[in-house]
Amino acid sequence: MNRYHVALTDLDLYKLSMQNAICTLYPKIKAEYTFNCRDNREFPDGFAEKLKGIIDRFRGITLTDDEYDFLREKCYYLNPVYLDFLRGYRYDPSEVFIEQIGPRLNLKIRGDWYRTVLWETVLMATISELYFEKTHNVKAKDLAENGIYYSEFGTRLNRQATRIKAKDLAENGIYYSEFGTRRRYSFENQDMAIQDLKKYGQGHMLGTSNVYLAMKHNLTPLGTVAHEFFAAHAAMFGYTLANKMANEAWITVYQGDLGTALPDTFTTDVFLQTFSTKYAKLFDGIRQDSGQPLVFLDKVVNHYKSLRINPMHKYIMFSDNLKSIEQIVEIHKACEGKIPDRYGIGTWLSNDVAGAIPLNMVIKLTACFFDGRWIPTVKLSDDPGKNIGDPAEVLLCKQILRIA
Repeated sequence: MNRYHVALTDLDLYKLSMQNAICTLYPKIKAEYTFNCRDNREFPDGFAEKLKGIIDRFRGITLTDDEYDFLREKCYYLNPVYLDFLRGYRYDPSEVFIEQIGPRLNLKIRGDWYRTVLWETVLMATISELYFEKTHNVKAKDLAENGIYYSEFGTRLNRQATRIKAKDLAENGIYYSEFGTRRRYSFENQDMAIQDLKKYGQGHMLGTSNVYLAMKHNLTPLGTVAHEFFAAHAAMFGYTLANKMANEAWITVYQGDLGTALPDTFTTDVFLQTFSTKYAKLFDGIRQDSGQPLVFLDKVVNHYKSLRINPMHKYIMFSDNLKSIEQIVEIHKACEGKIPDRYGIGTWLSNDVAGAIPLNMVIKLTACFFDGRWIPTVKLSDDPGKNIGDPAEVLLCKQILRIA
């Protein structure tokens, strides 16, 4: 077993749901992804070579019979043909290009979109775990002398804190899901956190985005569409049609399942311009992943009302940088009587370890090969600091969509 990536399904559900959609609709598109560490973290000497050695072992990971059966039962919306394809899927490390220049880590992924789509989550989780193994303030030598892996130390540090969080969230009436795979301290840490959240959460934990841990702990795997789906549709159909075409494609594949809309690839304001009555009724709710949550709340509630849809029949999934009970309770109270609220909580649950500062990193789609040429892609956001892409292309996108 590779302790950095223990199973093919040790990734977020949205990667599998995306792969299913891509296999169904766009099997000939190629993709390029780029790693960006937003906080300019310095990586220790030899980090890239160690990372290459780890991911080289990913090629031996296969879908087990238990995983296959779990996906057929719990993820019934995935095409049976796709599940058979997944049985034969193998990671190809030649799709990943890694180099280290001094303390800076550079990484790109390039290949068929239907294949490379799975790399994002597993690479980010591996980078995060390896980084803390190499840099955290407890020496690996001391841990080795005690017969334990370094990554397990984080588990022992934060379990009591996780139980307190689970209790506080439940007592405040908060319903939430665990979204912590990509920036986790370690697999063991995330595993134990989910175990404690389930045990002490008093039924308020709705599930986890990690498919393998959902199977292990008998939870519902949760996830939906990703930003890259909208970015790719912009490359194929242009910025003006991107949101509408992406929503239409998602509905074509899932027919109302996996119905949480994601509005902020090109800002929420632009998304809502084409989020018509049709889409507002077909999607069960909408996710807030950037910007100011209370501003987003009012914007979405008013939009539903303008379409003569009762917001109390929908929901908002808040998932942007949630890191305190006080912050979540404030949002929850603001939602009362307006719209049901849910929360997707990531790093605060899976990487809350004393002395460890989580990596502020992303791996985003930056180009698609479509119609015989590579077309750059961008991601705008309700938070300008999260914009991704070539500056000239970002400017072009803003001009076309009339974003100030």
